[in-house]
Amino acid sequence: MYTIGIDLGGTNIKAGLCDANLNIIDKESTLTLAHRSGEEIVADMAELALKLVVRNNLTLADIEYVGIATPGIANSRLGIVEYSNNLPFKNFPMAEIFKKHMPISKIYIANDANAAALGEALVGAARGSKSSIMVTLGTGVGGGIILDGKIFSGGLNDAGAELGHTVIMAGGRQCSCGRRGCWEAYSSASALTDITKAKMKELKIKGIPSLLFDCADREGKVSARTAFNAKYRGDAHGEAIVNEYINNLAVGITNLVNTFQPEIICIGGGVSGEKEKLIEPLSIIVASEQYTRANNKKTQIKVATLGNDAGIVGAAGLGR
Repeated sequence: MYTIGIDLGGTNIKAGLCDANLNIIDKESTLTLAHRSGEEIVADMAELALKLVVRNNLTLADIEYVGIATPGIANSRLGIVEYSNNLPFKNFPMAEIFKKHMPISKIYIANDANAAALGEALVGAARGSKSSIMVTLGTGVGGGIILDGKIFSGGLNDAGAELGHTVIMAGGRQCSCGRRGCWEAYSSASALTDITKAKMKELKIKGIPSLLFDCADREGKVSARTAFNAKYRGDAHGEAIVNEYINNLAVGITNLVNTFQPEIICIGGGVSGEKEKLIEPLSIIVASEQYTRANNKKTQIKVATLGNDAGIVGAAGLGR
């Protein structure tokens, strides 16, 4: 039997046909066109899934189930997306509407970050563990929590694991959620970019030279990589920005360790591209700060391995 995983994003819809081991056999994608109705978006999701079935000489009888990773608050029990900030879903019966376009008996839905965390737990960097957390460092700080092999989505309203909106500095930077001092405002790729821009503006006003400017020119823009690249070339200002960033990241990671004591924490998203140059100093700080620092058993911090396929794989594994 095969499963199909669909990763619904604000820009693209991606679908993958997976075998019993969650290997992706074939993929298809299309633009989301988020201004459209929910019904139109779901129709395109089903069309992608059907294309994969036909192209691989299968029938619906060969598909055990379809899993959908969606932004927003996903009620997996009812197959409803209760709310999504960037897509037209409010108490939206996604599973029911999907079945109208692709008549298959089993449809599972989950929040996209939770699905990605499940993918890493099943076949990625956290494979073999029973408890793991995935943290994504992108536009925001997202995440998913896996406890006893299952997604933890919260006991009250399926909106748990909003890791980026835990406060690490009371009264700190303004966050898009309305609070101040959120982890996301300090540790997202967007936050790192903003911090770098602010430092470069300060240096420019003071007439202080820095390789930050040269690195930005080479990239064609200021990004989350700019400070890291300047640091690697020996720039003191780049090093200071990176050190501040990793210290703030470590605060949030240590909080997760102290709260959940997971076996593995996977770091994904754009900043994870720094790999061991990020993971090694981060792990040293977390090991020294966590409550169980005297214990021999420590949470492993790893780079996520599934990349952009994590949502597809996790969605395809929702029925496990």
